[in-house]
Amino acid sequence: MTSLKETVGRYGIFSLGLRAEDPEGLTERAEAAAEVEELGFGAAWLGGSPGVRHAVPLVEATSRLVVATGIQTIWQEDATETASRIAELEATHPGRFLLGLGVSHAGMAERYRRPYTSMVEYLDALDAAGQPAERRVLAALGPKMLGLSRDRAAGSHPYLVTPEHTAQAREALGEAPLLAPELKVILDTDPDRARTTARSALAFYLTLPNYTNNFLRIGFTENDLTDGGSDRLIDAVFAWGSEDRIRERIGAFHTAGADHVALQVVEDRSRDALPRDGWRRLADLLK
Repeated sequence: MTSLKETVGRYGIFSLGLRAEDPEGLTERAEAAAEVEELGFGAAWLGGSPGVRHAVPLVEATSRLVVATGIQTIWQEDATETASRIAELEATHPGRFLLGLGVSHAGMAERYRRPYTSMVEYLDALDAAGQPAERRVLAALGPKMLGLSRDRAAGSHPYLVTPEHTAQAREALGEAPLLAPELKVILDTDPDRARTTARSALAFYLTLPNYTNNFLRIGFTENDLTDGGSDRLIDAVFAWGSEDRIRERIGAFHTAGADHVALQVVEDRSRDALPRDGWRRLADLLK
């Protein structure tokens, strides 16, 4: 049987646009997912707090691609209902869906409380409903959630991290679990323009303590978090520049212990856009 690591491969695409709600764009999203598969990426990670329902049409439009939630929050979707929807999808398209779970952020989830305990309770409910641990990963930044990713899931899908965090996560997880960090890519060789695009994309995340605390934990300072982020921070959490430089930044995550890197093309346009030309350029430079 093919392992999860083999199924998702070394590279995937992370996209907010693939998760969009509007029914008019469903055909375009399905075509985009099919192109992600044709380009050789092993997984499509749906951003923007998706649910299983967002994955279904993309699984149906493809034949091999793993479609993953990156990340479904435990506050928005009932565990028992989630398990039921996954079972239905698994019955018709076995091995094609991966449940990514996270606790979101205090300012974004009305019911937010005791995140670690609440995640344990959610996993207990999934277990009781028969959802297998080997078909889920957790958004884990800190040691406790990484431990839960190792013990109660197939691994971890950390968001907005660095190779240094990846090395620490690999040590915490051990060899077997999947480690699939997200990495933002800006296909621009101009330093000022690329960093301006990066700061625009990063601004919201710098308001969220889960991320800023993690940056501090892995060696950044308060000064790195001001004025949209220092060049040091920007260059650590974004890959930008020449093809060689972007390949080197992606490779640094693999060297640090990542099994799979979920690549998010960042452009100066709508967050729901489908940057298909960027995906093609990424596929070419990764050959």
